[in-house]
Amino acid sequence: MNFVEELKWRGILHDIMPGTEELLTKETVSAYIGFDPTADSLHVGSLAQIMTLLRFQKAGHKPIALIGGATGMVGDPSGKSEERNLLDEEALNKNIAGIKKQLEKFLDFNAGKNGAELVNNYDWMKDFSFLTFIREVGKHLTVSYMMAKDSVKNRLENGMSFTEFSYQLLQAYDFYYLYKNKNCKLQMGGSDQWGNITSGTELIRRKSGGEAFALTTQLIKKSDGSKFGKSESGNVWLDKAKTSPYKFLQFWLNASDEDAKTYIKYFTLLSKEEIEKIEVAHALAPHERHLQKALAKDVTIRVHSEADYNSAIEATEILFKGSVEDLAKLNEETFLDVFDGVPMFDISKAELTAGIGLLDFLAEKTKIFPSKGEARKMVQAGGVSVNKQKWDDEKGNVTLNNTLNNKYILVQKGKKNYFLCKVN
Repeated sequence: MNFVEELKWRGILHDIMPGTEELLTKETVSAYIGFDPTADSLHVGSLAQIMTLLRFQKAGHKPIALIGGATGMVGDPSGKSEERNLLDEEALNKNIAGIKKQLEKFLDFNAGKNGAELVNNYDWMKDFSFLTFIREVGKHLTVSYMMAKDSVKNRLENGMSFTEFSYQLLQAYDFYYLYKNKNCKLQMGGSDQWGNITSGTELIRRKSGGEAFALTTQLIKKSDGSKFGKSESGNVWLDKAKTSPYKFLQFWLNASDEDAKTYIKYFTLLSKEEIEKIEVAHALAPHERHLQKALAKDVTIRVHSEADYNSAIEATEILFKGSVEDLAKLNEETFLDVFDGVPMFDISKAELTAGIGLLDFLAEKTKIFPSKGEARKMVQAGGVSVNKQKWDDEKGNVTLNNTLNNKYILVQKGKKNYFLCKVN
């Protein structure tokens, strides 16, 4: 199956310039996608474009990942309602180093003629004077042509600086530079990049009489219309220091059935036959969430590692059927990730050293129950657990011996209500 056919069956393809598919079937092609270095890590929104480059390489072509060291100083207006803050050179260099490290996990940079290549447009833009740029680039694209682009039209009402207006020219020149110096004939990106990409093909045509091509992929949204790539706590990053493997796994496991059916095609390398088998199994037993589990496993292992995936699964299972020993084995970061969002209370070490009566602990110290009477009823009914162990002695005391690693006490009220007490 060729590259374009694969994008089509996966439902990823959005726009493609005439002649692109024919080009890809007759020669090994170099193509690039740009990544904006606005942070020192990419997030799952960028993962769709990384996977596009990965599929492109697997189809026998040469992927080029462009990091916008120069354009990152300006900010792409596409899809934005307001102008970005500009980054200084030191922040950009830190971000570029982080992104490069992540891209190397996906793309093969040592694969011979179709080995991936990483470029930074700052390398060719840093010595470009303004006068030279407007003479050699600006004169080839008219203002009316640039104004007709959606990325510009959508911003005119609220105002747009010349800095952002010039972004289209900068990206067009990137394509021209790679066309001339790397024989790069194709630029790819999200569908919001179509205007910038076609400006590049037009600059190549007008400036050198050459022919270049464009291909864009679907912008990803959740089925409920909300923004893809965000969890309750913000962006889902590819860097485990920003989004832990546990939280990363949960992001995919929590996808709706409809979204999981889409995401498994976008974000995994599973074949059509493999995905169809998973879809059949899911349809027969939706409660077992076959789609979400296959998706989460594939993506978590690729972004992090199999060891990280196994640890995240282990932490997930502890929540439902783990023992106090299992809880104690978790490192503090994973432990807090597992119980992220759970109501938390502070308890002093001095009070626990002396001992607190269970009912006082549940009703007065933590307010887990509104009264001692309600706490007593639930304890007598076997509905209270401390550190995953049922507690049926209403006259017992909670002490330091009941802490996990001398720092936390986990209380469970009923089947699903968790509360965390931190020892200060």
